[in-house]
Amino acid sequence: MLDYLRDPAAIYRESFATIEREAELARFRADERAVAIRMIHACGMTDLADDIVISPGAAEAGRRALAEGAAIICDVEMVRRGIIRSRLGKDNAVLCEVGSESARATAKEIGSTVSAGGIEVLEGRIAGSVVVIGNAPTALFHLLEMLERGAAAPALIIGCPVGFVGAVESKEALIAHRPEVPFITVRGRRGGSAIAAAALNALAGGNQT
Repeated sequence: MLDYLRDPAAIYRESFATIEREAELARFRADERAVAIRMIHACGMTDLADDIVISPGAAEAGRRALAEGAAIICDVEMVRRGIIRSRLGKDNAVLCEVGSESARATAKEIGSTVSAGGIEVLEGRIAGSVVVIGNAPTALFHLLEMLERGAAAPALIIGCPVGFVGAVESKEALIAHRPEVPFITVRGRRGGSAIAAAALNALAGGNQT
């Protein structure tokens, strides 16, 4: 038989011990640390810590919103599926419209992707929500455009789209153009549904990793 670690608890302990040894976590506040660790754990890259940006008060705002039952709005099904429902103490609604006819029709109307259309369809649920974008830069760009035109702000934006076209730019726009809205993001091309969902799960789980 192959020689490898099989015990789930031991695997978790060693994983998080590795992150603590290798990642530069000193700059994160106590309430941000669990979020950063979970994001790193989701991708297996300890240098992700260098690119994580958590705006002042964002972790606290996200935890408070979730504890009060805020809706969670996702850009794609991969994000929605990655959310650990057992950590949501208020049976929070977890919403994603990317597969709906409404999203497809709206995408044509706004001249963008179905992911962006799905965010537009959910405009009425955005106020006070936690918006989690882990795939589509167009969804993050469109959310920022909606806020610029006067849409009610969410309690928190977790904006971690991934890729080579628009990912860097959309996240920099989030950092630069909407500083009054609490946010969590990852600078650069890296991101993805697993990282975005991990950030949400860390917030929902309090300070536990």
